Amino acid sequence: MVDFSVSEEHKALIDTARRFTKERILPIAAECDQKSYFPMDVFVEGWNIGLVNPTCPAEYGGPGMGELENALLAEELSYGCTGIQTSFLANGLALTPIKLAGNEDQKKKYLGMLTAEPIMASYCTSEPDAGSDVAGLKTRFTKHGDDYVLNGQKCWITNASYARYYVIFATSNPELRHKGIAAFIVDRDTPGLRVGKKEDKLGQRASDTAQVFLDDVKVPKANLLAPEGQGFKLAMETFNQTRPDIGAAATGLMRRCVDECVAYAKERKTFGQPIGNHQLIQWMLAEMAIRVEGTRLLYQKAAWNLDHGVRDPIVSSFAKAYGADSAMQTAVDAVQVFGGNGYVKEYPVEKMMRDAKVLQIYEGTSQIQRLVIARQLLA
Repeated sequence: MVDFSVSEEHKALIDTARRFTKERILPIAAECDQKSYFPMDVFVEGWNIGLVNPTCPAEYGGPGMGELENALLAEELSYGCTGIQTSFLANGLALTPIKLAGNEDQKKKYLGMLTAEPIMASYCTSEPDAGSDVAGLKTRFTKHGDDYVLNGQKCWITNASYARYYVIFATSNPELRHKGIAAFIVDRDTPGLRVGKKEDKLGQRASDTAQVFLDDVKVPKANLLAPEGQGFKLAMETFNQTRPDIGAAATGLMRRCVDECVAYAKERKTFGQPIGNHQLIQWMLAEMAIRVEGTRLLYQKAAWNLDHGVRDPIVSSFAKAYGADSAMQTAVDAVQVFGGNGYVKEYPVEKMMRDAKVLQIYEGTSQIQRLVIARQLLA
């Protein structure tokens, strides 16, 4: 039986996240964007009430929530600011490969670290020459006795400046492509690991993004997460499990666009009447609402699949591609509804337009999602 309702527990979770967003994120979002500043005090508050690490299993101190709950949180937090939301939930991207492939000692130590105190962790695949082409990464590992030594550079890493540890993907030989890739857990204080400058970004400026440099970084055998040849598969499955979050973030951003535009359309007058009375404005608002509903249904189906063991990655790609593209179009339309006011920082829609763009880029571009979808259709 198909059921589109949410449980009372889900409603309570949504209410908590919605109230937190209204009280703690919305009032500071514009300033954090302007100053390119992440509000760590707000992160700590969110951690204290269970809005961080929602998918960390209960046996390691986490809430033990499923992907649906995680995505519901992403939608609500994104309504306030997708930059702050991205940094809030980036721990989920880092803990997922450990949850999927880690041994018991790794899980106890590194998942336990996230739940013992409000710290951050980062996930590192992207490089200057390997964004969409993960199999083309060049960060190298070599085996030295029972240890490994890493050399290379990672870029566009969320929360890199704050992370206590990093999940890093490296290869024994770039010519081996996906067959050479392994994954490692690397502590922040490991000699040779250095975090580069914080990126000055177009949008999601509240979220910390920086480079990570690895210069003869010695990693013990105990921190090998995925052996050579298994790292690429782990990276892809991690993305499959976290892509619904991007659809959810897109939904929250679009919902905010709709609310701002509806309020503005009722107040702003042209030709002697509110602009909401004009059919072309009504058409744009209707299209926005359709995209919100369509994206929500897709991300919730993708999340439901993951929570119920349904192996169907195409749905995660549907949610990510449609949601990201819809968010960008909706934010562009929101600026258009606001007209000249939409182009100035006094109003929130120009920020949402800048924030929306990266949804089409990170965790697999919209173009890559279409390749994933097409290959599954043709398989």
